[in-house]
Amino acid sequence: MTVFAAYSQDELDRQYDQSNWSTRPPGAYGADYRELTDKAKATLGAPLEFSYGDGPKETLDVYRTDQPDAPVHVFVHGGAWRTMDKADSGFAAPFFVSRGIHFVALNFGLCPEVDLPTMVAQVRAGIAWVYSNAGRFGGNPERLHISGHSSGAHLAACAVITDWQAEFGLDASPIRSALLCSGGYDLDAVQKSARNDYMHISDQSVEELSPTRHPERFTCPVVLAAGGRESDEFTRQSQALAEALGQPLHIAEGMDHFEVSFTLATPDGLLARYALELIGKD
Repeated sequence: MTVFAAYSQDELDRQYDQSNWSTRPPGAYGADYRELTDKAKATLGAPLEFSYGDGPKETLDVYRTDQPDAPVHVFVHGGAWRTMDKADSGFAAPFFVSRGIHFVALNFGLCPEVDLPTMVAQVRAGIAWVYSNAGRFGGNPERLHISGHSSGAHLAACAVITDWQAEFGLDASPIRSALLCSGGYDLDAVQKSARNDYMHISDQSVEELSPTRHPERFTCPVVLAAGGRESDEFTRQSQALAEALGQPLHIAEGMDHFEVSFTLATPDGLLARYALELIGKD
């Protein structure tokens, strides 16, 4: 019996479990994120920590550059909507700071402690806070860029499609560009997979929080990327959004779902190159 496209339940669940498609257990990559973030703190000094809301997870870390009036890059971490933290999310900070760009690691609640609409609302509020308060750490609010990996790419895409006037009273989107890597941008398949055991995605959220269904609301430049060894479903998700936006999908050949994320931290990495290109165009 098929539950989505040609997939049985077991096959669909396998498509959304990256341990089946990666060269190492996902936990090993999580340890790498934490180790590299700790090294970033040792190199750059402790980041500035701010609260953008009243919740315990509504915080962010700012790794500052010394350049005046510098652009700001906000990173939204992945983790299947249920793991990771800003303490794992500063791994690319040295790359950006050394190039005169503030790097922000955004924190937010995770499933099942919060539901998906709350998580999206927190990410949006965090970005709005950075825009309104960039001057507190020497940032230029008119040069605010975002990126996200895996579930963080979905959340970042949801930020792009925000009605900023209705929700925050802003005349226009604060986001100048978005770099989205290896995300799940239509929640229909996710809702039907084992991930919904802890996400409890409603039909309303499938419609409202599936960025692929709202291409007209993407009003800033977007670059889409994925690893060359993603599962077929993750590749389809990225390709579908790319087609909806009329954009190419950039592939990091030979890299799995997790490996591609580390290219945000390396000078010759796929994501790092596109991040600088997007910032350079603002």
